Amino acid sequence: MKTIGITGGIGSGKSYVSHLLTQEFGIPVYDCDKEAKRLTAENVEIRQKLIALMGPEVFDGNKLNKPLLADYLFADIEHASAVNAIIHPVVLLDFAEWARAKSQESIVALESAILYESGFNNAVDYVLFVDAPEDVRLRRAMLRDTATEAQIRTRMKMQQPDIHRLQADFIIDNSTDDDTRLRVQLTVALRQIVNK
Repeated sequence: MKTIGITGGIGSGKSYVSHLLTQEFGIPVYDCDKEAKRLTAENVEIRQKLIALMGPEVFDGNKLNKPLLADYLFADIEHASAVNAIIHPVVLLDFAEWARAKSQESIVALESAILYESGFNNAVDYVLFVDAPEDVRLRRAMLRDTATEAQIRTRMKMQQPDIHRLQADFIIDNSTDDDTRLRVQLTVALRQIVNK
């Protein structure tokens, strides 16, 4: 089995590329963001460590206080590092179990906005970086999240897409909304991965 990490800056279209990989190419994709949310709500170890870090108000009864956590995460890079150090090891273990359950597949993928920052790049064989110009990413993220330009720019500052673009094995240009162009790029990348 070969594993692919999918990453890129906010609004680049990572999730859409993941969707295409699943729908068009039959490749299962582990969504780190979605699974991290699930694990943060369910996992006792994560819960205890977040409460120790942020106080009991980080959970409202059994529910994660998402706005409080988001405010804490985006307020300071050290805050984000502390939270990620709690959540990422659990997510990585969950991904490994998920991949083992998919052992009949020739390729599986993992989507993560913070693939390199989390160290998840070390858990995959190849990295596929989804790229788009900043203005396109900003517009997409504002529409998707119904957020202000200032809010999205704050999130963008927390990422380092230019550095990670250089580290990736494949770059997928998603600057337009052209599915045919995306499919061609993915086909070429997958062919190279299969033949390596």
